[in-house]
Amino acid sequence: MNKIIIYMLLLGGLFSAKANDLPEVGSDCIWKNTDFEYFCDTCGCGGNGGSMGFGTGLNNNFVGLRYIGQKYRSRDGIFDNSPWINENFNTVQVWGKFPVGKRVLINALLPYHFHNRTFADNTEQTITGIGDATVLAYYNVLRQTPDSIISIKPEHALQIGGGLKLPTGSFDAANIEGSVNPSFQLGTGSWDYILAANYGISHRNWGLSTLVNYTIKTENSKKYQFGNQWNVALNTYKTYYVSPSVSLTPQIGVGGEFFEENLEFSLAVPDTGGNVYFGRLAVELNYNRYALGFSSMLPISQNLNEGKVEVKNRVSLYLNINI
Repeated sequence: MNKIIIYMLLLGGLFSAKANDLPEVGSDCIWKNTDFEYFCDTCGCGGNGGSMGFGTGLNNNFVGLRYIGQKYRSRDGIFDNSPWINENFNTVQVWGKFPVGKRVLINALLPYHFHNRTFADNTEQTITGIGDATVLAYYNVLRQTPDSIISIKPEHALQIGGGLKLPTGSFDAANIEGSVNPSFQLGTGSWDYILAANYGISHRNWGLSTLVNYTIKTENSKKYQFGNQWNVALNTYKTYYVSPSVSLTPQIGVGGEFFEENLEFSLAVPDTGGNVYFGRLAVELNYNRYALGFSSMLPISQNLNEGKVEVKNRVSLYLNINI
């Protein structure tokens, strides 16, 4: 409850700042949209490279780099008194969104992971390498007006699509033994299928966006299968136009991740699955075609792996070039 109160207070501070609400008509601004942010394929993002939010909004096409840092702790064993271990998941992604024709968009990302964890005896384990690449195709059911046109009426945008997560990252079966968190991996080792939908509404410099997606996991060559997963998110934002070429957009939102149990040799793996709910604060700075963004996510409530895995926080920093 204290965390929810903090987010509400910060929201009031963010949106009460003084700035020009709208740029002059015809100025070279970028019509701001929302950041759907990242969601994890499995606890620790071993599965899809750390993101199910495949862009910084519904209206901009871009290419960029993004860093995602996550902190977890998990029980090193199956018992309630097993020692806690600290886990750090770090990811650098090349990502982008590209138009194909007038209504089709392609989202793609390729992650590189460098994860580490420290055990109770102070020994460490580190894994590094390319993660699982993901490609999504979206169809624009409803489209916003072009960036150069400012509408005085509410604007709606709706995208629906699907795609694949490719097993380009390695899966180490040894990392699912002796530790409750099996997601200390570079990849799932499986071909996974994604269904997704994004909806956004904007009016002048205010906006609201929602995201929902469902990932269907398959069994990998080691007979291990991560549980299917739902991701949902709701974000709101307001853009302040500092000048014709500079804008600042604070954002606030909530999200949830829901995991089914993992399977091994088609049998349910104990102490897997669960859910986590996040609060999110973010800000994006736009200068002409460039976008620099920072985001922080803190858990509001969680029950992962029967309480034997806890997410502490997530942060993200990205630099995009709008195309």
